[in-house]
Amino acid sequence: MEQNVTEQNLTESSLLATFTGYPEAQRLVDRMSDDGFPVESVRIVGEGVRTVEQVTGRMTRGRAALAGAVSGAWFGVLIGLLFGLFTAGAAWIWLLLISLFIGAFWGAVFGFVAHWSTRGQRDFSSVMTLQAQRYEVHVDKARAAEAARYVL
Repeated sequence: MEQNVTEQNLTESSLLATFTGYPEAQRLVDRMSDDGFPVESVRIVGEGVRTVEQVTGRMTRGRAALAGAVSGAWFGVLIGLLFGLFTAGAAWIWLLLISLFIGAFWGAVFGFVAHWSTRGQRDFSSVMTLQAQRYEVHVDKARAAEAARYVL
């Protein structure tokens, strides 16, 4: 498989189109695919990639504990379901509920302690994404003339 990846990277390509947003590049490749073009020879390349961190709000000890409780509750439910496989009758519901509450409690404790231990160094929550300045659609040179009809 590694040989295939190396051969694919060495294939000469031709720039077919440039877009300012990914959805436009995706639509072009989708249109080519719908028309039966062999899209295995097409690449979407993001140029000028940067990270963007969108701040979503202030992180307090209470919010950290709440986020930890939610994560812990999900983990508790998972553990409860796994142990529930070995439980007969209606006892599995109690096992699930107890696991949920124990997971939520310890998740809240760990969330609170984790935030408290930073001593205010990061008092906000955020979501990080990758963005590119432009997106280029490349196609193998052998198929460039055939692909050109899709951008006219």
